[in-house]
Amino acid sequence: MTEAVAARVLVIEDEVAIRRFLRIALPSGGFAVAEADRGRTGIELAATTAPDLVLLDLGLPDMDGKAVVAAIREWSQVPILVLSVRDAEAEKIAALDAGADDYVTKPFATGELMARLRALLRSRRAGAGDSPVLQAGRLRIDLARRVVTVAGAEVKLTRKEFDVLALLARHAGRLVTHKQLLTAVWGPAHVQDTHYLRIAIGHIRDKLGDDAGAPEFVVTEPGVGYRLAP
Repeated sequence: MTEAVAARVLVIEDEVAIRRFLRIALPSGGFAVAEADRGRTGIELAATTAPDLVLLDLGLPDMDGKAVVAAIREWSQVPILVLSVRDAEAEKIAALDAGADDYVTKPFATGELMARLRALLRSRRAGAGDSPVLQAGRLRIDLARRVVTVAGAEVKLTRKEFDVLALLARHAGRLVTHKQLLTAVWGPAHVQDTHYLRIAIGHIRDKLGDDAGAPEFVVTEPGVGYRLAP
């Protein structure tokens, strides 16, 4: 039997203690690790080693992490998870809008970090195909027929509600910002109309039978956006 190849995580982090910890924690979670302590080195390794995931600090000594995200996004869609001490909403939104897929603040829980990395990896593998049907637990979304079912029962959504849910499903496990959702579904003229999105998400949850307090499907990242649980 052929042994499965471990997913490769590129860690771009200048803090020695964090790199040392991740060097132990990531392999125990089934990941192979490559490291860079500078942004430019990280960009070069991302280009030459083709990692499956990138784990990135924002406070690098030679350049801001958001610039690293933007540079990698010029040629790659590799999932990028930002791991940073910066916890301000504006920083999170800026990193996600630059092209990051998720954001975890330091100090972090190892279990949560591993779960988010696995979710990004599943999302990437699911996106590698051209299937018109997306599945997230009991939730099934047929993109071609625009049909949504929960545990086999059809759920009637409006066009906007379907488009919001479909976008979240295409990025299952990843955080999608308010701006990204509003731009894609309502257009760039409505990037400030977050109440549109709040109402749509409320209706989607009601129709899916999803509890906002303990969500099975749509998870809120306060002030930033939403993710669909993979």
